[in-house]
Amino acid sequence: IPGVMALTDQARESGFKRVFLPVENVNEASVIGGMELYGIRDLRHLLEVLSGKLPMQAESTINMDELQNSMNRYEVDFSELSGQPLLRRAAEVAAAGKHNLLIVGPAGAGKTMLAKRMPTIMPGLDIAESIEISKIYSVSHLLTAKEPLIRIRPFRAPHHTVSVQALTGGGRRPKPGEISLATGGILFLDELPEFSRAALETLRQPLEDREVTVSRVEATVTYPANFQLVAAMNPCPCGHFPDLARCRCTEGQITRYLQKISGPLLDRIDLCVEASPVTYGDIRGGGENEASGAIRARVEQAREIQEERFMEENIRCNGEMAGRHIRKYCVLGKEEETFMEEIFEKLALSARMHDRILKVARTTADLAGASEIRLSDLCEAVSYVKSREKFWGN
Repeated sequence: IPGVMALTDQARESGFKRVFLPVENVNEASVIGGMELYGIRDLRHLLEVLSGKLPMQAESTINMDELQNSMNRYEVDFSELSGQPLLRRAAEVAAAGKHNLLIVGPAGAGKTMLAKRMPTIMPGLDIAESIEISKIYSVSHLLTAKEPLIRIRPFRAPHHTVSVQALTGGGRRPKPGEISLATGGILFLDELPEFSRAALETLRQPLEDREVTVSRVEATVTYPANFQLVAAMNPCPCGHFPDLARCRCTEGQITRYLQKISGPLLDRIDLCVEASPVTYGDIRGGGENEASGAIRARVEQAREIQEERFMEENIRCNGEMAGRHIRKYCVLGKEEETFMEEIFEKLALSARMHDRILKVARTTADLAGASEIRLSDLCEAVSYVKSREKFWGN
């Protein structure tokens, strides 16, 4: 039955000591701990146990040490991505600050390849976080007796034909959608402009509130939706702009294509980076590409700095900062303040874009172990804004 992990946890919190449940769900419930679990084949079996005709024997629980040792083992690695130093750096910054990331570039540049490897550089899952994520999968009936726990960060990549209901959750008997299943991990939207406008606009509220509310006639349900958005798209319908020697799209076609992404959604994406075409030298260069483990170590170190910084706040990462947090934790020196003032005027920045630059700059400073935001951090953060400006303007 679905939702056994969440139900068992609620029973434990309510003071119950013993749970009878289907044999097939015992391993899943064992993860919670602190409960006597009795696997039941059917209702007749339950009656015979309760009446004393059969012995009441608790099922053995799974070995949590073995589970812990099997966590965070991925089949892909960043070392498999050749070239693209700008993409690799943007991915590291995004993972370190939990910033939403948009990659714009031609087909075959490695956009999808990078996105699939994003979970491998995010902080490793611990048992507590794994259980919280697994509860969502339990409710969705996506856990099995052999795999009763989510051991790696989720990576959900719905097709661009996905319906609003499949994305947000719902149904006659409501269950979580893709954005909830991506909690704790990555929601990857490839070919972003091909998604329906309605589907894209439903992301706006969950990106802000980190939860989604589904209202139906039978009930209103709120699910967690604390995911990190990574999106990828071509720069034009044919995928070759701004290479005018190959691009055959008209200016109107390009404009209509880019305008499928609304301004409010773009405002929720902190980093925009352009992927360059892969060269023969990138593929056959022979140099070693940095592995996920080395990048993840830097990301985890930056996250530790942020957790300590936001200990008294209701947030954990730089990407979650609101205006009041930015004013408190993104204080600039005199030189940096002058630079930002010049950039604000020169690029005609909005208040949102100004805040986005400071959030990203705070993360690059954390990656470098710097207590204050430096000029170099601001320059890097501005570069991600200018990439967006190239396609959408301000």
